[in-house]
Amino acid sequence: MRYAVYFTPEKTNPLTIAAQTWLGRDAFSDEAVPVTGHDGLTAGDLWHHTAEPRRYGFHATLVAPFHLAPGVSEQDLLQSTAGFASTCVPFDIPRLEVARLDNFYALAPAAPCPQLDALAWSAVDHFNALRAPLSDSEIRRRSLRDLSLRQVGYLMRYGYPYVRDEFRFHMTLTNSASRPPERLEAALASHFTPIITAPVQVDSITLFIEPERDAPFTIHSMHRFGTAEAKRSG
Repeated sequence: MRYAVYFTPEKTNPLTIAAQTWLGRDAFSDEAVPVTGHDGLTAGDLWHHTAEPRRYGFHATLVAPFHLAPGVSEQDLLQSTAGFASTCVPFDIPRLEVARLDNFYALAPAAPCPQLDALAWSAVDHFNALRAPLSDSEIRRRSLRDLSLRQVGYLMRYGYPYVRDEFRFHMTLTNSASRPPERLEAALASHFTPIITAPVQVDSITLFIEPERDAPFTIHSMHRFGTAEAKRSG
């Protein structure tokens, strides 16, 4: 069992619904969502290009997937997550945009958002004490040759290389591909532009679970900022 602390909008949020119909999966219920073609992309094309983000569910990573440290129970994690959320203050991302990041497409802030960076930094620090160190096999799954020395240091210290000054808030929408088809970007813009003109409220964090390695991630519970109460999935 692995856990992750992500941001994702409410189940009924138009952005969530748009992402589910793009990715073909609802991470709240772990149910498939019908996919249709977009601007020259068939449903089959889309299904192929979204396999990896589909498994993880629509989200932005705050704390990457981790095993619990010895002696830490799921109840301990839930209490700690609720306690952390109770100290956070809601804020808005003024606008998202479809962006190409390295070899994949994602939704990312159209302008710097210091509140996002502060949230991610504090979450990484808070949850690091609950996380088991990476195993040798987990480290081997990373291609260390592709990481900078600083990123390797973060990987060993926090279990993930893209934290602190390496952090980039993004909500992944496609697989990585060295040469993604040009029509993919057009399809993304057509599908998401009408939705991402409105600000996105960040007022909760969400605990995702992976029951076993390579299984789909599903939403366990959402934790509102400023309150110790959790909203369970489903």
